[in-house]
Amino acid sequence: MSANLDVNAMLVFARVVEENSFSGAARRLGQSKSTVSKQVAQLEDAVGARLLQRTTRRLALTDAGAAFYERCARIAAEVEDAEATVSQLQTQPRGRLRVSGPLSFGVRYLGPMIAEFVGKYKELNIDLDLSDRRVDLLEEGFDVAVRIGRLGDSSLIARKLCPIRLHVVVAQAYLDVHGRPSHPSELSQHNCLQYTYSSVGQTWTFALPEGPLAVHTHGDLRSNNGDVVLAAVKAGLGIAVTPDFMCGPSIRSGELLTLFDEFSEPGSYLSAVYPHGRHLSTKVRLFVDALVAAFAAPPWAGG
Repeated sequence: MSANLDVNAMLVFARVVEENSFSGAARRLGQSKSTVSKQVAQLEDAVGARLLQRTTRRLALTDAGAAFYERCARIAAEVEDAEATVSQLQTQPRGRLRVSGPLSFGVRYLGPMIAEFVGKYKELNIDLDLSDRRVDLLEEGFDVAVRIGRLGDSSLIARKLCPIRLHVVVAQAYLDVHGRPSHPSELSQHNCLQYTYSSVGQTWTFALPEGPLAVHTHGDLRSNNGDVVLAAVKAGLGIAVTPDFMCGPSIRSGELLTLFDEFSEPGSYLSAVYPHGRHLSTKVRLFVDALVAAFAAPPWAGG
């Protein structure tokens, strides 16, 4: 290997391969995309071979690039180990931590939990993005996402935090006008409000003793925000399937009633997800540990 090779450029090349993009490597390294591209080009000049095949849609390693990446990856790992030892990052997190979370849950529970977490680690900056859309952690540069629902197959590591139960909820004001359904099948004749990001959708499935029953529902309100739907239910406008972290306090106070508890949809989990990595950064590890502690006994469960 030539003595003229720039070790920093080798580290940059390794990150480009791992992120499968120049822009992803630039975000990870805190550099501009043009700087990353220039360093890789200079490295190719130094080794005298093309390392990457570039197209408008993707990157691919050449044979020389694949062999060279193995060396660069080992060097990058050693550098990370050395930096961790010198800066004592294993005990004191610092820098920026980008977190994604669902809107309604984030306002109620994630925000207060993060405020307490930031108070403990003065050298750590949190960038919290609340949205009900499913973000791409790698593409958008997030370190951790807090998610609700079934995760499915993924290249991410997922850590379950606590179960989320779903309830069919309604206000007494609605029942006074429209009557109380005596069987899940009757929900097809009622105004069932929809949260558009819900995994349940418009077809609500109930586990009856004689077997599962799928009921196709419809209503005059759909929203991509769960609080809008919940407010409409409280106002007596209809019936909705709502997670317990949103409706639990209203159920306990008597503001909302539940229907068909024994038949309700199976719930899901609150989970923390983050990318794979040979070394889990201290800031991510501590944040996930804090999530586990905060939601081991869900604050919305009451007592």
